[in-house]
Amino acid sequence: MAQSVGIKDVARAAGVSVGTVSNVINRPDTVATETRARVQSAIDRLGYVRSESARQLRAGRSRIMGLLVLDMGNPFFVDVARGAERAARDAGLGVMVCNSAQSAGEEAEYLSLFAEQRVRGVLLTPADATGRNIETFRRHNIPFVLVDRVAEGTTECSVSVDDVAGGALAVRHLVDAGHRSIAYVSGPPGLNQVRDRRTGALNALAEAGLGPECLRELPTERLDVAAGRDAGARLLGLADRPSAVFCANDLLALGVLQAMYAAGVTVPDDLAIVGYDDIEFAAAAAVPLTSVRQPAVTMGALAADLLLEETEAEGGGRRHEHRRVVLQPELVVRRSSLSAR
Repeated sequence: MAQSVGIKDVARAAGVSVGTVSNVINRPDTVATETRARVQSAIDRLGYVRSESARQLRAGRSRIMGLLVLDMGNPFFVDVARGAERAARDAGLGVMVCNSAQSAGEEAEYLSLFAEQRVRGVLLTPADATGRNIETFRRHNIPFVLVDRVAEGTTECSVSVDDVAGGALAVRHLVDAGHRSIAYVSGPPGLNQVRDRRTGALNALAEAGLGPECLRELPTERLDVAAGRDAGARLLGLADRPSAVFCANDLLALGVLQAMYAAGVTVPDDLAIVGYDDIEFAAAAAVPLTSVRQPAVTMGALAADLLLEETEAEGGGRRHEHRRVVLQPELVVRRSSLSAR
């Protein structure tokens, strides 16, 4: 196994002191141009890479921000990560992205890893509906911001979208198109987002003078395309099949669309479909998908900014005031819901 190159090796190769090498790395303006060039040449030749962990121990602060999301297979969370990474990079930080896969157990493991690594802070979309993982993580005194979740019952910052309003947008659109029997493919019922979108859907029905029986819920264990196909199969098996379906995210909606296509059911004439998130694939689907758009990149960037504000305030001995930022969704209408009824 090759031996790692240390700062003493660079100093020996350049014929300077260890302190001079340290100055070239950390305070290059304090070193004469010729000496700096000689040291940099030795660094390049030897392939020296400074130990970030050692630097963090000395400084007492990490340059890494943790990001833990529900599903990196969902393009929505990829966009959240893009926004967070952009904001972190502008602040000179990196982002460690982890995927809980909607599992409370995996979430606990990653939060423990973040604590071990003493990351600067964490952006978190919780998978554990009980809140126990957050309570355990809070003991480490590492700042965190909730993403795509309102910080109910906590004092931390959060950035979310008004999912009640989003659910109402989706179902109001379907009701206005003449639908009176609507399925809700909802995903895991323990997720706040799923419950809030259902609440919005029921609100829209009530506005139209329709009762909750007009919304038939089809829960799924996951929020992916396979779960959507399964829900589509169940939908096809209903004797009194609804004329429209609202899905808790676009991956579910794309799965339902695939199931309908395979069964010869025409979208939107036989079944109208509305998704949620407005991922890139929504517009590119075989039948372009109507969806409730969430500003995912903006959400990630705002969450990272809030976390940076908090860590900078703590580092400077200042008081940080926690904030809840709630963004508004937007309905993007495409062909999947435009049947004439």
